[in-house]
Amino acid sequence: MINTLGEKYSVDPALIKAVIKVESDFNPTAISHKGASGIMQLMPQTASDLDVNNIFNSKENMEGGVKYLKYLIDMFNNNLPFAIAAYNAGENAVKKYKSIPPYAETQQYVRKVLAYYEAYSK
Repeated sequence: MINTLGEKYSVDPALIKAVIKVESDFNPTAISHKGASGIMQLMPQTASDLDVNNIFNSKENMEGGVKYLKYLIDMFNNNLPFAIAAYNAGENAVKKYKSIPPYAETQQYVRKVLAYYEAYSK
């Protein structure tokens, strides 16, 4: 499924896998303390905006998550650290700071995703 969605949305499957690893550790029933849910930890409003009807359906959740990730990659002109930061903190936070927001959680998140991305790319 990761490879299929990567091809469909032109997102490197290694990046998708890295985001999933950091977001939910591949747990399709994960729920964060902030209310993000599913394998790619979509917020309910984001899931709704992406036409994800069942946030705990891994296929729907992944499709929505990859579609959103591609949107962010395009928005930030292929700047992966910015796109990854926006996936975590929201696109407006990245726009506001014109960089990775100065939130410890987001900075750590970007480092983790990029580390897994590098590992999965090998």
